[in-house]
Amino acid sequence: MALKVALQMDPIGPINIDADSTFRIGLEAQARGHELFYYTPDRLSYREGRILARGWPLTLRREKGNHYTLGEETEVDLAEWDVVWLRQDPPFDMSYITNTHLLERLTPGTLVVNDPFWVRNCPEKLLVLDFPHLTPPTLIARDLATIRSFKAEHGDIILKPLYGNGGAGVFRLDPSDRNLASLHELFTGINREPLIAQKYVPAVVKGDKRIILVDGEPVGAINRVPAEGETRSNMHVGGRPEKVGLTARDQEICAAIGPLLREKGQIFVGIDVIGDWLTEINVTSPTGIQELERFDGTNTAALIWEAIEARRAAG
Repeated sequence: MALKVALQMDPIGPINIDADSTFRIGLEAQARGHELFYYTPDRLSYREGRILARGWPLTLRREKGNHYTLGEETEVDLAEWDVVWLRQDPPFDMSYITNTHLLERLTPGTLVVNDPFWVRNCPEKLLVLDFPHLTPPTLIARDLATIRSFKAEHGDIILKPLYGNGGAGVFRLDPSDRNLASLHELFTGINREPLIAQKYVPAVVKGDKRIILVDGEPVGAINRVPAEGETRSNMHVGGRPEKVGLTARDQEICAAIGPLLREKGQIFVGIDVIGDWLTEINVTSPTGIQELERFDGTNTAALIWEAIEARRAAG
């Protein structure tokens, strides 16, 4: 069953074709005979009852420096497409939220992946609050006195923006650190959003595990090891990916959250696990499928498309 597939993503020119998950998803779509259309988030619009996108027919190839060809620029009515991929990267700001409201108007006729209503209502650092027994001690607050109290209780904490991504703005504040007030001043001077703090998990020195789930089922994992002298393990900031398997605790975490992800239409999800603790559930624009494929041969993109095709076939 050939599908018409629209990719809402950041500019395609600068992507790393050896790491970008959207690129791999698009390649797999082509291999399955699906038609691709590409547009950037700023080209999405609502006009007199229709959700429109101005972009280009797209052909992909695994050739560095020559990885895509665009057709003639055109405007399409996304209601006429079978699948729309919401694959723009955070920040999860009002622009992102507005796009979820627009894309939500396409459903159920068009399948939007991941479901935009639940992407909007399940941001990665908030969805984990549904599973307090699986997470390290966590605080969401903006008030400095409240954050001080949390730090006094737990001693060693991680402090980061609630809606950040890619490891940006992540700080470890150990018991001897004296920078909390300065960091609070910095963060609150930038925006009006709360911060998130979690008790530091020492096991992070051995890696931050990214587990990929497809339609609620775990399909594999990679371990992201921080660079020497670095707290953050994100690959954007120098984390080293390693092959890793799933532990019994990982399976327990996935079994607990999988049914909710499947129910809410979160087909492609990446969760972060440090030691025995769930720290994030990434639903906006998860990555890691190319590394997983290189390490153990799992074609996650094919599994994702099988889940999408099954949903489309079921109507």
